[in-house]
Amino acid sequence: MRKEDGSSQRHDKCQDPLSWLAIVCLALGILTPGASYAEDTRLLAVGLRYGFTAGSPIGEKQSEHFQQHDVMAIVGLPWEWYGQSGWGIRTRLQVSAGALRAAGETGFIGTLAPGVSVGTKNGRFSLEAAAGAALLSQYKFGSQDLGGPFQFVWNLGFKGAVYQNLGLAYYFQHISDSTIYGSDSRGYDLHLVEVSFGF
Repeated sequence: MRKEDGSSQRHDKCQDPLSWLAIVCLALGILTPGASYAEDTRLLAVGLRYGFTAGSPIGEKQSEHFQQHDVMAIVGLPWEWYGQSGWGIRTRLQVSAGALRAAGETGFIGTLAPGVSVGTKNGRFSLEAAAGAALLSQYKFGSQDLGGPFQFVWNLGFKGAVYQNLGLAYYFQHISDSTIYGSDSRGYDLHLVEVSFGF
């Protein structure tokens, strides 16, 4: 049980300059693609996402309702395997930066998650899975304490092309600290809808 007196109350927001510098650097790295380090590493898609609370976080009671708005980019990594049928597996890196809102409060959220895409080589349809890290500027929203600024993130979903290079995707996303900040913290689950433009 955490103490609630003023001397031991934890900070709910990253207020020191180094924390904000790290957040800004992450956001700039996400929004500004760097030089390619491998011949087959390239930008595959950019898009917008909106997410809303998906009930309980993997069996635990969720006390606040969350919303997430962000911009995302998917970078194709050099490793992929496709058969004669045109179906196969591609490795990729998913990055995002945006806003996380709950209990009338809003904070920054950035994610970095390598993953795999199983589907057609032309990108018409794919199943997507990724797991990585998230960085939050705020980790307490109302009565729900996420534990700390660093979180683990994973998502699972499917994506399809709806018109030429325009794609639509759905993801189930889970974010939590995996108890690295203690057993009292609690993550959250989202339904994420994504609209993207592929290259």
